[in-house]
Amino acid sequence: MTGYTQGIRQNWRQFVLQLLTVFAVGLTIGSERNVVPILGRDVLGVESVLVIGSFVVSFGFVKALLNLYGGKWAETYGRKPILVAGWVVALPIPAILIFAPSWWWVTVGNVLLGVNQGLAWSMSVNAKIDLAGSERRGFAVGLDEAFGYGGVAVGSWVTGVLAGQYGLRPAPFVFLAGVVVLGLLVAVFFVEETLPYAKAEAEAEAEAETPGEGTDSGANLPFSTILKRATWGDKTLFAAAQAGSVEKFVDALVWIAYPLYLTSAGQSVVDVGVVVGVYGGVWGLLQLYTGKLADDIGRRPPVVAGMFVAGGGVLATTFVSGLVPWTITAGITGFGMALLYPNLITVVGDAAHPTWRATGLGVYRMWRDAGYGFGAILIGLAADLVSVQMAFYATAAAMFLSGSIAFVWMRETHPEFGDYHTSAGVATEGVGDD
Repeated sequence: MTGYTQGIRQNWRQFVLQLLTVFAVGLTIGSERNVVPILGRDVLGVESVLVIGSFVVSFGFVKALLNLYGGKWAETYGRKPILVAGWVVALPIPAILIFAPSWWWVTVGNVLLGVNQGLAWSMSVNAKIDLAGSERRGFAVGLDEAFGYGGVAVGSWVTGVLAGQYGLRPAPFVFLAGVVVLGLLVAVFFVEETLPYAKAEAEAEAEAETPGEGTDSGANLPFSTILKRATWGDKTLFAAAQAGSVEKFVDALVWIAYPLYLTSAGQSVVDVGVVVGVYGGVWGLLQLYTGKLADDIGRRPPVVAGMFVAGGGVLATTFVSGLVPWTITAGITGFGMALLYPNLITVVGDAAHPTWRATGLGVYRMWRDAGYGFGAILIGLAADLVSVQMAFYATAAAMFLSGSIAFVWMRETHPEFGDYHTSAGVATEGVGDD
C-alpha cells in the first residue's frame, strides 16, 4: 500500500474535489428546504402538518438505511462507485417535483433524495477522512460539513429567490436538475478512489502495535458486532448515536415547520429563504472553525454545548416576532448545530478502527438520520394535536434531554485530552454495564 500518504496538503486536489462534491450534495437538499412544504400547503392542498412531514419521514428513514449499508458497501466496493450510484439515483427527483400531481409523489421523490444523500454525502465524508489522516480528522470533517451545509444554505436562498420571482414550480427544480447533473459528472470523471488510503492507514497502525495490543480493535469485526458496538455496546458511542438522532429533530423542524410558521405569520417565501439560509449558513460556515476547535480542546465540550445552544435557539424562536429577530434566533440555532455536528462524527471516527471506520460511521449516520423520521413524526403530531408552536417546544425539550445524556455518558475521544482508545484495543463499557 505504498504511495498512499495521508494529509490534506498532500492530497489537496482530490480533497478540493470532495469539498465541491459535498457542496453539490448540500445544494440538492437545500433546494427543497423552504419551497416544498409551501408547495404542499398552497398548491397541493395538504392541511395536516403530519402529512406534510411525511416527505421528511420517508427521506430520513431511507437515508438512515442507506447510510448503514453504504458504509458497509464502501469497505467492499470502494467509495467512488457508491458516490456515483448516489448521483444516478437523484436524476429523476427534479422531474418528480415539477410534475407531481399529489403530495405522495413528493414523498416518493424524497425516498430517492434519501438514497442520494445517504450514499453521496456518506462517501464524501469517508473520502475526506481517508485523505486527511488521524491528525487532521476533525478539521477534515469540519470542512466537509461546512461545505455541505453551506450548500444547503445557498440552495435554500437560491430556490427562495427563484420561487418568489417565477413561482413555486418549475424554476427552483430546474436549478436542482442542473446541480444533480453536475454532481454526477464530477463523480464519474474527476473523483478518485480513496479506499487504499484507509487500508494503508490500517497497515501502518498494525505495524505500530506491540504484541498484545489491538486485541479488541478487530480489523475484521463482523458487521453485527460493529452494529452492536456503535449503537449500545459502548456508552460513548451510544451517547453520540442518540445525540445525533435528536439533533436531527432541529433540522426536521426547520425543514417542515419553519416555512409554515413564518408564512402563517405574514413572511414571504423569500423571507423564509433568508431565515432558513442564515440557519444553514451559520451552521456551515462556523464548522470551518468548530471542527478544528475539537482538535484543539477535545470533542466532548463542543458537542455538549452545541446541544444546549441549538435547543435554546429553537425555543427562543417562539418568543420573538419579525424577520430580524427570527433571523437572529436562526443564527443561534445554526451556531449550536455547528458546535455539535462535525464533532459527533469525529467522536465515531476516533473510536473506529480504520478497517471498519466507514461501517462504524454508517451505523452512526443511520441512527443520526433516522432522527429526521422520528423528529418529523413528533413535530407533525405536536402541530396537529396542539399547535405549530408546540412542535418548537417539543424539539427544544428533546435537545435539552439529549444534551444531558451526552454530558453524563460521553467520554473524551481525542487522544490528547482523554483516555478513550477503542481503536487501540482498550475495553469499553456498555450502556448496561455498571
